[in-house]
Amino acid sequence: MIATARRRRTGLVLAGMIVVFVVAVVLSLGVGARPIAPATVLEALLSPDRSDPDHTVVLTQRLPRTVIAIVAGAALAVAGTVMQGLTRNPLADPGLLGVNAGASVAVLAAITLLGITTPSGFVWFAFGGAAIAAVVVAAIGGRGPDGSNPARLALTGAAVTAGLGAVTMLILTTNTVALDVYRYWSVGGLTARGLDAVAIVLIPILIGLVLSLTSARGLDLVALGEDTATGLGHNVARTRVVGILATVLLCGGATAIAGPIVFLGLLVPHALRAVVGGEYGRLLVVGIPAGASVLLLADVAGRVIALPGEVQAGIVVAFIGAPVLISLVLRRTEVSL
Repeated sequence: MIATARRRRTGLVLAGMIVVFVVAVVLSLGVGARPIAPATVLEALLSPDRSDPDHTVVLTQRLPRTVIAIVAGAALAVAGTVMQGLTRNPLADPGLLGVNAGASVAVLAAITLLGITTPSGFVWFAFGGAAIAAVVVAAIGGRGPDGSNPARLALTGAAVTAGLGAVTMLILTTNTVALDVYRYWSVGGLTARGLDAVAIVLIPILIGLVLSLTSARGLDLVALGEDTATGLGHNVARTRVVGILATVLLCGGATAIAGPIVFLGLLVPHALRAVVGGEYGRLLVVGIPAGASVLLLADVAGRVIALPGEVQAGIVVAFIGAPVLISLVLRRTEVSL
């Protein structure tokens, strides 16, 4: 009975999140400094007229940022869920592996050494830097007799992040050109990127999503404790490797196209536990539309709260995520995995 009730509740939550996602997509395509009716948006998508300014806005500006929000939001939410499972810490963040810090240093290297100044040019550098940093953290954190300890991975990630952060500050304080270009990318935004950037990271992100879903059962067992999981015949090391690889692909791809957006990967899985429970299969499936919806709605809010200008989606997520997360923590004295 309990299992049936949980499945029914998860199905209802998933259906609700899909509805929210559809509404968020419609708002993302139609809301902004230039409001566009849903009928016009649909016409622009199905039979575009390049001479119509509304169609041009939809196709060249709002469609790319909508797709980026969907891909990056879903990727960060799933990556956050996996990281929380690997570390057995419901407040763990995808940035724990040094992903954001690695991407930042790589972007700065592209600016200062190669003269790249466009966000679309940063994609491969951000993705590569994020991946290298995560691999270094995983390699160092996994060494030694206690390499399987989640706390060791967290401490290693914090140390690498601090070191890369120092490198970032050194470059920014000595190179004004790098500062001017980097500060826009670093706040986490969806503008000035095209669908070509999404195409570069889409396959890695899809692979990361598949790996995450296949590791759900292993994460459930790891949540019981590594000794217990091993006693049940589960290969904990394999789950850890698959989970870290999935996180690298998801976070690296999302950071490359949207910048270092914080809080989303922490907030979404933590909030979903309150409604669907702690089983990772459910958290991952529901987290995909939930993460995409959060980033879409944050981007829409950023367009309308400071007209005629805009507030970047990463800033909106941080402003909304912090108080919401605090309220969740205060309402629940204990978070169960």
